[in-house]
Amino acid sequence: MLATLSHEEYQRLLAAGLEPVTLAVGDILHEPGELIQQIYFPNAGLLVSLLTTVQNHMAFEIGLVGSEGMVGLPVAQGIDTASVRAVVQGAGTALRMESSRFREALETSPVLQRTLHRYTHALIAQITQTAACNRFHQVEARLARWLLMASDRLQSNPLRFTHEGLADLLGVRRVGITVAATALQQQKLIRYSRGNITVLDRAGLEASACECYQKIKDLFDRAYGGPVRFVEIPLPGQEQGR
Repeated sequence: MLATLSHEEYQRLLAAGLEPVTLAVGDILHEPGELIQQIYFPNAGLLVSLLTTVQNHMAFEIGLVGSEGMVGLPVAQGIDTASVRAVVQGAGTALRMESSRFREALETSPVLQRTLHRYTHALIAQITQTAACNRFHQVEARLARWLLMASDRLQSNPLRFTHEGLADLLGVRRVGITVAATALQQQKLIRYSRGNITVLDRAGLEASACECYQKIKDLFDRAYGGPVRFVEIPLPGQEQGR
């Protein structure tokens, strides 16, 4: 998201208190019902899952956030409390700001306001499409869709995810992920070994995914006025020539 801002707008956010932070897999950025103390703009290579929790059940994923977006979006809508759990799935860097300072910066930046309006629309569309996907599509197609979305945001190959972790994210039993991953591997679309998932045939994986992958991608592209780029954002001190 920050890559869409001008150099001047980016400098204004830095001056307002935007700071770099390194996040590890498993870091929880906020929990449902908690005050959102800080907002985060992920860098390329950082992946954050938005999880919903149901009593007596495992949390499962309703949305993914990478460098196209922001974690702590309710703050931009004037809401202080989180409704979902935000947990890091792919380690990397982000730019972080105290929520109170972000609100102040947002009030004086029409450009950032418009960018966040577009992102809010795209994220809501992703969440609703994911809900439909979880209800109607087979595990193999859903797994292919998720691997493509994660690969886009992580910008890496292989991806490091266990069957158990993927089962939790997709809200299915571990055996379902094992069967689906085996099918994709037998088609030579991926290779799975000791928690490493290597995409061997991206075009084939896209063909195996449900239509939700392309629908979500198209929604983000339209919201941003062109193909979304998952790029590295210069950290403070590296932004010259941006």
